[in-house]
Formats: sequence, C-alpha cells, structure tokens
Amino acid sequence: MHEPDSFYAAAERRIELLTIVIGAAAAIAASINWGWRTAAGVGAGAVLSWINYRWLKQGVATLARLSTAQADPEKARVPASVYLKFLGRYALLIAAAYAILRSFKLPAASLLAGFFAVIAAVLVELIGQLFRSKPEPRADA
Repeated sequence: MHEPDSFYAAAERRIELLTIVIGAAAAIAASINWGWRTAAGVGAGAVLSWINYRWLKQGVATLARLSTAQADPEKARVPASVYLKFLGRYALLIAAAYAILRSFKLPAASLLAGFFAVIAAVLVELIGQLFRSKPEPRADA
C-alpha cells in the first residue's frame, strides 16, 4: 500500500474507533444525567451510525474498484447490488431505528443524538490530522 493509501486507511480506522468511543462516552454521560433509557437510545444511535459508516465505506470502496477495473467508459457497468447497498442501508437504518423506538420506547432525540457520533468522530480526526500531519513535499524543491 502506498503511503497516502495507508494514511487514509489509518484515518478510516480511527474514525470507526472514535465513533464507538464517543458513542460510549455519550451514552455514559446520558445515563448519569438522564437515565438508562436515554443512554440506551444514544448507544443504539451510535451503533447504527457506526454500521452506516462501515457500509458507506464498503460501497465507496466497491465503486472505486469498479471504476479502475472498467476503464472503458462505454463498457463500464455498476452492478445492481452496489445500488442496493447504497439505498438499502438507508432503508435498513430507518427500519432499525423504528423498531428500536417502537419496541423499547426510547426517546427519539437520544437516538438522533447517537447518530451524530460519527460526525463527532470525523471532526476529532480532522482536528487530529491538522496537528499530526507532516507537510507534503513540494514539487519544486
């Protein structure tokens, strides 16, 4: 793997880990402040957010592989399963959120708050990269 590829792969792994860590921390904070039902909603939202991120990452990786494998634009064909994964993940997440809210009577706001765990993870990774990244080598140097 080239250095830029490994850099981005490491960032993706950190985002996945940070999503779970931030979701767990938010669930603990919600439990202390608002009770177990709110904590369960935040935790469930964070897990669904993590699943959504993983599926999105897999779908984008599949499209990238297909685009490089099929260089001829006239013969380029995206399988229906890729479209199904992209759209199916939304349907599955909506169905899971509905089942969680309906079955366990969790507050909807807490589930939505848990969905934001991946956004917080991306922001933490972004800030971390600002301080951790080394400058790109210049072409004229």
